[in-house]
Amino acid sequence: MEEKLPVIWKPYGDYLKSKVAEFMHKFGAKDIWDLRKKSCEDIERFWKEVEEFLGLKWQKKYTKVLDISQGIEWAKWFYDGKINLAENCLRWNKNSKAVIWENEEGKTKTLTYGELAELVAKIGAGLKKLGVKKGDRVGLFMPMTPEALASYLAIAYIGAIVVPMFSGYGPEAVRVRLEDSEAKVLITADGTKRRGKFVNMKEVADEAAKDICEHKIIFRYTDEKIPKSKGDIYAEEIITEKGVEPEETEAEHPFMIIYTSGTTGKPKGAVHVHGGFLVKIAEEGAFQMDMKPGEILFWITDIGWIMGPWEFVGALANGAAVFLYDGAPDFPQPSRVFDMISRHKITALGLSPTFVRSLMKFKDEDVIKKPLDSLRFVGSTGEPMNYAPYMWVFEKVGKRKIPIINLSGGTEVAACFLSPHPIDEIKPMSLTGPALGMDIDIFDEDGKPVERGKVGELVCKKPWPGMTRGLWKSPERYKEAYWSRFKGVWFHGDFASQDEDGFWFLHGRSDDTLKIAGKRVGPAEIETVVLETGKVLECAAIGVPDEIKGEVPVVFAVLKPGVEPSDEIREEIKRVVAERLGKPITPKDVKFVSALPKTRNAKIMRRLIRNKFLGKPLGDISSLENPQALDEIDKAR
Repeated sequence: MEEKLPVIWKPYGDYLKSKVAEFMHKFGAKDIWDLRKKSCEDIERFWKEVEEFLGLKWQKKYTKVLDISQGIEWAKWFYDGKINLAENCLRWNKNSKAVIWENEEGKTKTLTYGELAELVAKIGAGLKKLGVKKGDRVGLFMPMTPEALASYLAIAYIGAIVVPMFSGYGPEAVRVRLEDSEAKVLITADGTKRRGKFVNMKEVADEAAKDICEHKIIFRYTDEKIPKSKGDIYAEEIITEKGVEPEETEAEHPFMIIYTSGTTGKPKGAVHVHGGFLVKIAEEGAFQMDMKPGEILFWITDIGWIMGPWEFVGALANGAAVFLYDGAPDFPQPSRVFDMISRHKITALGLSPTFVRSLMKFKDEDVIKKPLDSLRFVGSTGEPMNYAPYMWVFEKVGKRKIPIINLSGGTEVAACFLSPHPIDEIKPMSLTGPALGMDIDIFDEDGKPVERGKVGELVCKKPWPGMTRGLWKSPERYKEAYWSRFKGVWFHGDFASQDEDGFWFLHGRSDDTLKIAGKRVGPAEIETVVLETGKVLECAAIGVPDEIKGEVPVVFAVLKPGVEPSDEIREEIKRVVAERLGKPITPKDVKFVSALPKTRNAKIMRRLIRNKFLGKPLGDISSLENPQALDEIDKAR
C-alpha cells in the first residue's frame, strides 16, 4: 500500500524559515536529505554544531565530543564537560511564559521563566535541607501540574536523580520503582481529579513508600481531608526559604531513571544523563517542532512516560512554553483538547493514534468547535498511524495546511529514530526519514540491509547523545536487550520499511509479529485493513498457535457506535483481510469487545491481549489504565 501513497504535504511559507532550515544552511547542506546524510557521516561534528547552535550554557566546556573507548554500548558524550540540564531549561527572559496549566475543572495557572526558576531553586533548597545529595534518587509521583514540572527540574538542579512515575499507578507499581532505585524521598500530591472523581494519590504513596523513603513531600491540590503520615512534609513547609544555586554536574552525570514495563514482572530503569539528554531533546524540540520563544507545546502525556520529559525539555530548553493539562483529554466533552488549544493559543499538539480513533466516533462538529488558528504542528507517537486516523487529523484538525510530525523512538532511546521535519515533504502515515544524527537502517534476520519495499528490523548503527547509559543496576540485561541481536548495532524491536521513493514507515513491534506459514506479518498491516472496512473504531491483531500454519491471526475489534456485532461483519472482516493481504493471512476469528487494554498514553498492549487470550502469565501490567478490558479478552477465550 505504501508504494502508491502520494505526498500530501509540502513545506511552504514560515515552515521554510524554521530553525532546522537555518541550521541546514549553516551546516552546509543543500536540502534536508543531504543534512540527514551529512549528520550521520560525521556525528561528532554534527552534535558539536547542534549544541553551539542551540546556545547551551556549559559550566565547563567538554574536551571531546564522543568517547567510545569502552565500546559503542557505553558511549560517552561531551566528555569531561559540565552542564546542568535544569539550569539550561531556566535561562530565558524571566518575564516570558514558561508554564501554562489547566485542570479538569477549568482552573488555570501560568508561571513565567522567572517564577519557575524561583520555584525550582526553592524546591531544590528544601530537598537539600532534607539531606538529599548529589546522586541520591528522588521519586516523583505527581499529576501534570506546574509543581510537578518544577520538582522534576529541581531534582536535576541539585544533582540528584529524578524517578518519574505514571500518576495512575497503584501502590505496588510505585513501590517496585522506589525500591529498585532506592529512592530517598518521594514527592507526591494529596490527590487529583480524573473524569470528575477524586483520585487519592497520597494513599497510594503512603503504601508504596513505607519502609523505603525517609520522607514524603506532599503538594496539596484538593479540599479533601488527607491525614499526614510519619515522615510527611507539606510542600509549603520546605519551599519558603531562599533558593539554592544549580549544582555543578558532569555531562555524563545521571539526572533521571525512567522505567519502562518489561515483559516479565520487573520493569527496566533506563538511565539518562544531563548532557546527552539535554542536547538531543533540545535539538528535537527545535528541529522537529520548531520550538522557540513565543511557541507553546502541549503533548497529551504523563510525567511517567518519556514524552513527559520530552515536552518539558523540548520546550523549555528552547525558550518556548509548555502547556500542562491535568485530566482526561475527552472530559467533560470530546472537544476538550481542541477547546484548550483555541483558548490558550497553543502552537504544537502531541497526541497518539488511539486518542484520535477515540474521537472519530463523535461528529466532527462536536470535537472541533472553535478555530485552531494558532496551531502550527501536530505530533504523533506511541504506535504506527493507520490511514483513517492520520487523514482525519490532517484534514479535520490541520485543514491540510499543518504537517503531522509522526515520530518514533522509545524510553531507552529518549529521542526519535524516525521523524519528519518542517522542511520535509510528507506522505500519509510516513515518518519520512531518520531523525538527524541517527544512523538508522533496516536489517533482515541475518543483519543485512533490506531492499526498498521490504519490511525488516529497525536498527541504529552509531551512538547518539540521548541513548540510555544502561539499565539501572542491570548492565547485562541492557546489553542483552539492545546489543546482542546484531554486533555493535542497536536492535530496537520495531518493524520498518522504505517505499520506492525513500519514505519510511513503521509496522509495529517485531515481537508482536505474526509468522503465518513462513510469512512474517506485522499486526499493523492487518489492523489497517480491518479499519478500512469503515465499521471498526479500533482493533488489535494477535497471533495464536496453529498446527498447520504455525500461527494464525485473531482480531479483537471495537465497533463504531451504532454498529452491532454480527456474523456478517465478522465474515466481512475476514474476507477483506484475505483479499488485501492474501488468503493465508485470513483471521481465524474476529472477537468483538467494548475496549482494548491500553496504557494512559493510549498504547494498545497487544502482548497482554495475547497472553490473556492464551492463558499465559501477564507480566507487568502496572501501566494499564483500564485493566478491566482484560476481562473481556478472558471471556473471548
